[in-house]
Amino acid sequence: MKKINVVGAIIINKENQILSVQRPLDKNLGGYYEFVGGKIEANEDEFSALKRELIEELDLVVEMDNTIYDRVEYQYDFGLVNLSVIKCYLLDDQPIILKEHTDMKWLSINQLDDVVWAPADVPIIEKLKGDKDLFLSNNR
Repeated sequence: MKKINVVGAIIINKENQILSVQRPLDKNLGGYYEFVGGKIEANEDEFSALKRELIEELDLVVEMDNTIYDRVEYQYDFGLVNLSVIKCYLLDDQPIILKEHTDMKWLSINQLDDVVWAPADVPIIEKLKGDKDLFLSNNR
């Protein structure tokens, strides 16, 4: 069984919305929304991998929490995905440039069910919906 280690960003803007991006239809999980991120390369930790992925996929630099918000293991038909997610904060009003995705949406905590999330992200979405302290540290 193929094991795939990935990292994702829970990007929060000043309006306390979370960024969701849609995967291209011609890729695995095409059409699903997800947290921005990707595979962790050899000799990378989650934080350096996420920094690299955000630049590659969105040309974006964010402020990251220094801890992992959650970890999920999910078995897809193409392999076992080990997903780590990190809370991140959008700096200023940076434009979001989609290089890898077909759509993006900023969602409030009450709108998280408005899109169809990739299955590995669903447990994280459920945790976010119950996290009353999620935005308390977002005084940026």
